[in-house]
Amino acid sequence: TLFERLPGLLRGDLSLASDEVQLLVLGAVGISAALVGVFLVLRGLSMLANSLSHTILLGIVAAFFWGSQTMGELNLPLLLLAAIITGLLTAFLTQSLHDVIHLQEDAANGLVFTTLFALGIVWITVAYRNTHIGIEVVTGNADALDVRDLKLVGTVLLGNLLLLILFFRGYYLTMFDRAIAKNLGFSVPFFTYLLMAQVSCTAVAGFRAVGVLLVLAMIVAPALAARRLTHSLIPLLLIAALIGVLGAILGVALARHLLSVYGIAISTGGIVVCSLGALFLFSLGIDSFRQRIYSLRHHGT
Repeated sequence: TLFERLPGLLRGDLSLASDEVQLLVLGAVGISAALVGVFLVLRGLSMLANSLSHTILLGIVAAFFWGSQTMGELNLPLLLLAAIITGLLTAFLTQSLHDVIHLQEDAANGLVFTTLFALGIVWITVAYRNTHIGIEVVTGNADALDVRDLKLVGTVLLGNLLLLILFFRGYYLTMFDRAIAKNLGFSVPFFTYLLMAQVSCTAVAGFRAVGVLLVLAMIVAPALAARRLTHSLIPLLLIAALIGVLGAILGVALARHLLSVYGIAISTGGIVVCSLGALFLFSLGIDSFRQRIYSLRHHGT
């Protein structure tokens, strides 16, 4: 039904059902998160992504507060700007603690993300105790998505695609051979901070649907699953994006099925993440089976 209505959507007819909005939003978040997740996983920055998925709450609350105080509403540019600033601040503080006072990276990550996340929680409880912002940004609420959310996730997805295309060579070189990248004039810190900014914006795009905590799984899980199926970068990006979309489709379908048939209302975002976990286990099984076949063919055992 959604595919039949897509031509109308492209012509400007935005009268979409709730399930269709969820599919489009979660699908776009799945692609966007998977693309940046591949580079995070390959660069060994998954723990920093964990920090960003928590500390981004502070940026969201700051944008909500500033927008409501100055403009009477929360707008898209302000939200993305707050996400970028918070992401860069998280990366900078983590790296500074590691370089200046020689904290281990995992200790620096833990200290920074718990502190900034706690600040976000405190701000929520003090300023917005009578609103639902605390619940939505932490756990997500896919049922509250509407057509306006498509603008946010579409903007972030388009931005991630353009940046990865424009800076693909820089990402590639700084990821696999930093010495050559430096000799060719590519700055490793620049691409690290750029990736952190993209992760922050992606986390903001997904917070309405799956919250700032579960979005980490949407960033990391597709990349980890795709890594089990291929080791070439371009196929890795494509397969990861496909897994992200498939997880979104399965999640929305299962949530609707459980509600319609059994009357069980379960978090759509939670089921999406569980679906991604199941897809990772499936890819793990395929990889193990492939290695077993390879062993039998070459060793006869």
